[in-house]
Amino acid sequence: MSHSQHQKAVELHNKAAHAHQAAAASHDKGDHLTAHELSKQAHEHSTEALKHSTELAAKFKAGKEL
Repeated sequence: MSHSQHQKAVELHNKAAHAHQAAAASHDKGDHLTAHELSKQAHEHSTEALKHSTELAAKFKAGKEL
C-alpha cells in the first residue's frame, strides 16, 4: 500500500473519531441537536473510512500495485 493511500485511510478514520468526540462533548453539554448532527457526520466519516480501507485491502489481497 502506498504511503499516500495509507495516509488517506488514517485521515478518514481520524475525521470519524474527531466527529464522535465532538458529538459526545455536545451531548455532555446538553446540546442534543448538535450532538445528533455530529453523530450523523461521524457515521458518514466512518462509513467512508471503512469503504476506503476495504477497497485498499481488496487491492492488496489481489496483489495489485497500490
